[in-house]
Formats: sequence, C-alpha cells, structure tokens
Amino acid sequence: MNILLHGINISPQFQTCIHQLIRSFVESGSKVQLTKNLFNSIKKSGGLSSEVTALVGKEGLSAIDVVISIGGDGTLLDTISLIGAYETPVLGINTGRMGFLATIAKEDIDAAVKDLLENRYSLEDRSLVRLESSVPLFKGLNFGLNEFTIHKRDTSSMITVHTYIDGDYLNSYWADGLIVSTPTGSTGYSLSCGGPLISPLAKNFVITPVSPHNLNVRPIVVSDDSEISFKIEGRSEKFLVSLDSRSTPIDASVELKIKKEIFVAKLVKFHNYSFFDTLRQKLNWGYDMRN
Repeated sequence: MNILLHGINISPQFQTCIHQLIRSFVESGSKVQLTKNLFNSIKKSGGLSSEVTALVGKEGLSAIDVVISIGGDGTLLDTISLIGAYETPVLGINTGRMGFLATIAKEDIDAAVKDLLENRYSLEDRSLVRLESSVPLFKGLNFGLNEFTIHKRDTSSMITVHTYIDGDYLNSYWADGLIVSTPTGSTGYSLSCGGPLISPLAKNFVITPVSPHNLNVRPIVVSDDSEISFKIEGRSEKFLVSLDSRSTPIDASVELKIKKEIFVAKLVKFHNYSFFDTLRQKLNWGYDMRN
C-alpha cells in the first residue's frame, strides 16, 4: 500500500505519534511519503527512516492509495484541495478540536492503522462545490468540500447579493455575506449562521445568509443539481469570495456561478463510525440532565 501523510502545523507533542504512525506502515511493507512541509518538519525532529521520502509534485499522487490528513478539519480541507480530481481516499487523524471530518482520535490511531491495512473500511463519497467565474480565481483550485462564500470587506457596509437558481430569481440578500454549503459543510460556517444540519450523503446545497438585515430571510435548501448564480452590489468596489479556507478579492463585474463538482471527495470510514454519533458527541446533545 502506498501511503501519503499530510499535515500543516504539527505540534511538537504530536510528532512522536507521527513517528509511530510511520513505523507501523513501514513495518507492514507499505511505502510511505510525506508532503514537503511535513517531511521537513519531521526530519528536523530526527529519527526519520531513510525509506520515507517527500512527495515531489502532484504527479506522484496518481500512485497513492490512501492520504492520511494529520490535523483538524482545516487540514483535511487542505488535503482535499491537494488531491482534487485524483479522488484518492482520505483518512483524517484529529489533532484539533471539533473533528467532524478528521474523526480518528490520538488514542485510536493504532486500531485505525490495523483496520486500514486489513481493508476493514468503507469509502464515503462527499460532494463538492465548483465555482465558475468570468475571470480565473483560486489558481485553478475552484472547488471546495465545505462551502463557497461571498462576503463584504472587513470595514465596508452590507452588500446586496442578487441570487438566481437555474436562472430563476430567488432573492436579493442584503447582508454581510452569503454561504452556499454542501451537506458536509452544514456543520461548519453555515451552522454558525443559523443554517440546518444535513446528512452528509444528501443531494443538496444550503444557501445561508450571513447576518441579514431582514430577520425573516432564512436559509433555504436546494437540489445540488441546481446552478446558483450571483450578482453583487455594494458601496465598496471590492468583495471577498472564498472556497473553504481560501479567499480572494473580486469586484462586482465578476460573474459567479456555483454548481456541483464532477468529482467527489472519498473519506475513509471505519465500521464503528456514525455521523449521528459524531453529532451528539461534538454538539453535546443529551448532556443536559433535564432531558
């Protein structure tokens, strides 16, 4: 099995776990590679096997069987942007806090490695949003696992986002911004803005306004076969658009359209995993003894 490890900012206290993870894969006969930044970080701490190499260029991704994301949900989102259309399965090891996507805790790493090597897992296809724009944006990485967002600049007044579904006028949102979320992203930014929770395998998008001026403007769920287009107005000349954690400024002349991406993100799930168990745990459902 060819394994790729990816991490961004690994804390020193977690590097011991990474060395253990690498040893487990090497001893099983797997080929282990690390993304460049992670390789340099682990190499500085010493004890890195000579059999472990750094991934050079994206061309090597075609030979990878599984990518292991080490960090929080943000690292896993970065992993998905790295993989793109290769659709390589991703396993998330959680060193962060929430962990809706990176579900493997530190104490469960050994069991997860064993199940992975013995093929005791399934793959869960997660839909992505795709941004089409009249000018190139995001250096070609025009897709996201969680959400697409239009937002005002930090100091500007509210903006108006005229929104259309398959060419039909939906609404003009007068707000700080607008989110188009996937089911996976429904536990993220959209949720904090009052959006609904959606089962990750549902075939929907959620359109959620950010701090709308009119309080009767609510989130709406639409089919992910829809094409959602926007026209932006505001006092400022520039606005922000983002895909997951990547953002870039644009002006009002840029045409924007959101649709479902043609490829998916494949997340490794073990047989004891349940999305609803994760919801209860992360959102503390049922902890109120009055229930």
